[in-house]
Amino acid sequence: MSAQAPEAVVMVRPHHFDVNPVTAADNVFQSAEPNQSPQRAAAAYQETTALAEALEAAGVRVHLFEDERTDRPDSAFPNNWLSTHIGGHVAVYPMFAPNRRLERRQDILDLLKSAYRVQDIIDYSGLEVDGLYLEGTGAMVLDNDERVAYVARSNRADPIALERFCTHFGYEPMVFDAVDPSGTQIYHTNVLMCIATDFVLVGAAMIGPDERRDEILERLSARGREIIDLSFEQICDFAGNAIELTGTYGRILAMSGRAERTLTAAQRAIIERSCRIVAVDVPTIELSGGSVRCMLAGVHLTPRRSAAAPFPSSAAPGATASAEPFEHGVMNASA
Repeated sequence: MSAQAPEAVVMVRPHHFDVNPVTAADNVFQSAEPNQSPQRAAAAYQETTALAEALEAAGVRVHLFEDERTDRPDSAFPNNWLSTHIGGHVAVYPMFAPNRRLERRQDILDLLKSAYRVQDIIDYSGLEVDGLYLEGTGAMVLDNDERVAYVARSNRADPIALERFCTHFGYEPMVFDAVDPSGTQIYHTNVLMCIATDFVLVGAAMIGPDERRDEILERLSARGREIIDLSFEQICDFAGNAIELTGTYGRILAMSGRAERTLTAAQRAIIERSCRIVAVDVPTIELSGGSVRCMLAGVHLTPRRSAAAPFPSSAAPGATASAEPFEHGVMNASA
């Protein structure tokens, strides 16, 4: 298993997708008003389906869960509340928006425990009571080889919560300021940075001050990774919101069609020296200010079953809106 490119992902297919009005204040990448229309919901459902099918066709294992509830507009983005780590570790995160806390699902954790070797689940969601938030691999972009957590300062990434995560999981925090040309703080690190095995996509000009930018870029390239510098326009087209995965025939880079179309020939050449691009259009999902990376929670866990045995691809039948509520404080799960 590649430390940086997991072989499996968790996805949630929304039946009532909408733009979240609660997150609009600090997510400048949101580009539409809330509108609970059947047409928007159906489009988001189809886009999620198309992404899952494209990943499965590339040989990535997809655990696809359904969400039939109407009160979780951002449920298509499970990477914000869940992350998994080599060694059998799982983290559950505190969320800034109250309605996003409803996205945490016990059935997803149960699937991970039954299908993979999970040693423990560390639940940080209780920090919400104290106003401390850390929105998973949206707030953090993790270099699993160097054990570094890159974090753009925001109200979605509290330093106390970050310190606890880094202590528990053995990462060094690299915190920096990142703003758009108008000076507005970037809400999630994973819209401006993607770390792959051999390259990094990053909106370097958005990181400041200059000295800190130089430190970040030097650290990102320390293992010989090539830096692919993205313009602000490319960031707005979600070119930084990508994820490297491992498929049947090697590594792929999953991103949206909009993101792929904004790449230059030189940037594409660097990527394709290392992996194949798998791009799927998700324009409705992108109205919420997130793209393909946000839709995928990577599974960095060891499967329980042999490669020849049948493998569950989703939650058990009926594990949708009627799934058991999330249980807070889960620790030391079954190995």
